Amino acid sequence: MSVSTATTAGARDHARAQAGTVVECMPTVPAGDGLIWAETVPGGGYASKRLARGSTLRLTDRDGDACVSVLLFNADEPWERLNVADTVKVLWQAYVGAGHLLLSDQGRVLASVLAGAPDRSDTFCGTSTRLRNTERYGDGSPQGPTPAGRELLTLAAAKHGLTRRDLPPSISFFQGVRVGEDGGFTWLGSAGPGATVELRAEMPVTVLLANVPHPLDPRAAYTCSPVHIKAWTGTPAAPTDDLWTRSPEGERAFLNTADYLTARGLP
Repeated sequence: MSVSTATTAGARDHARAQAGTVVECMPTVPAGDGLIWAETVPGGGYASKRLARGSTLRLTDRDGDACVSVLLFNADEPWERLNVADTVKVLWQAYVGAGHLLLSDQGRVLASVLAGAPDRSDTFCGTSTRLRNTERYGDGSPQGPTPAGRELLTLAAAKHGLTRRDLPPSISFFQGVRVGEDGGFTWLGSAGPGATVELRAEMPVTVLLANVPHPLDPRAAYTCSPVHIKAWTGTPAAPTDDLWTRSPEGERAFLNTADYLTARGLP
């Protein structure tokens, strides 16, 4: 039997009747099973969370058509944020996979990549924009049927006191792009159903993500499948970790990170 929401009492009864209803875009609260974050984000959805240093974040592409644009911020001083250009330049590699470091604009390691296919990530194109989605699909607004990634990241940012001006270029996972000798981009498509990416927070971080079609996806329809999120507590990289000394540039970034955390009294 339907419940009228025309009155306060009716609205209350309607809301309470939703208890136990599975809503795909809602996080599981509490996460349970030793997790600190458990959520499924549908295509056209977004999510965000502050994670402690040492936390591992796992993203899983359920059906093979997810494309997750990720931004990272220093959770305590959010003017420090992911710098995709330095992440590529300092580490001499544009195709981000396991063993790569995600660097901030201060030369510190915000997160390290523990798992992920380097040919199915993108550091070049960023995420979709409202104008572009309006041209392609007829609507790019965050509340519309085909929301743009930048609009969704703006909503996610607002939950942490950040604005559109605070959003740098993002990095995308699960959809690959390759640069040709002529400088042109070739869209490689999906990593496939069940593909995973794991990031480990090397500092306390705020994570923003949007799950939207890649800007170069040639398909006419707005195609993006759900992504599963799981996160748990753990231990950050130590000087004895192979990742710490894999390259001189990476070691310097870890030393910069350790210096910053030690000065702030953070373990």
